Amino acid sequence: MSKRTKLNIMKIYTNKINESWIIDRISEEWYENNINISTKKINEADIIWIIANWTWKKIPKKALRKKKVVASVYHIDFEIFGETEKQDFYKMDKYVDQYHVISLKTEEQLKRLTNKKIVSIPFWVNQKNWYHIEDKEKLRSKWGVRNNDYLVGSFQRDTEGSDLTSPKLIKGPDLLVDILKKIKSENNNLKVVLAGTRRQFVIKKLQELNIDFKYFEMVGIEDLNELYNILDLYIVSSRLEGGPQAILEASLIKTPIISTDVGIASEILHKSSIYVPDNIDKAEPMVEYAFKNSLNHTIPSGMEKYRQMFRGLNEN
Repeated sequence: MSKRTKLNIMKIYTNKINESWIIDRISEEWYENNINISTKKINEADIIWIIANWTWKKIPKKALRKKKVVASVYHIDFEIFGETEKQDFYKMDKYVDQYHVISLKTEEQLKRLTNKKIVSIPFWVNQKNWYHIEDKEKLRSKWGVRNNDYLVGSFQRDTEGSDLTSPKLIKGPDLLVDILKKIKSENNNLKVVLAGTRRQFVIKKLQELNIDFKYFEMVGIEDLNELYNILDLYIVSSRLEGGPQAILEASLIKTPIISTDVGIASEILHKSSIYVPDNIDKAEPMVEYAFKNSLNHTIPSGMEKYRQMFRGLNEN
């Protein structure tokens, strides 16, 4: 045991995935806010945080054997979780001391594969990036939409990267299109606001249905915060999720949001805001309820739960 461990001062190493995805941002925010207990040199670490379980093979096996290991698993699609995926999981499992998930639903999934300890903590949401903006009229003018437009947003990938045409069905883009078609039949002022990469499936369907939309493929966090703020409604239509982080972001911004019962939806949103596609008319955004719950996951409190998780592992 090293002198540092004896003194109960832990150092955590977090791997990067370099996929321009939320996990990279989470990794950066962790290092920015936890300099005293973090290291970018794996040899100095007491704990290795495999921040995305599919990247575990990039970490030297020698380090995994010597250090304590926490692996984050975000969701498991058992419909495509075959023998190859199972074998890969159990190869990783040999090195893992403890698992981390960001929703209770994923915890239940993971229990089907391992008896090791699982800690469920949603990702924190950075209130410096995600916040309510009062002047909607000015903001809508900036983004080229009218005050009487009924703006419905979706900022998640919906298309498979393998061919950029097939729907990524776990994200429910087909369900989203059906919902938007229904909204259009009731509100001719509908305009859909899309952001993010791989939106080809939804864009094609909206064009076929003659539903007006604006697409912002790559925008920074400041712009994305503004796009959330101009919306009348944000829709999560996924069939399977770990988060999504959009639930926390929209809730903190006070953007009206409804979601299928995936990931953290039931932990943040009011039950009235959770829908099944056949009963979408019954869904009702409960803005203040969601906002209040999202505050529990802002910095520093949302990040402190992670420090507690690592301290608990380090002390055992």
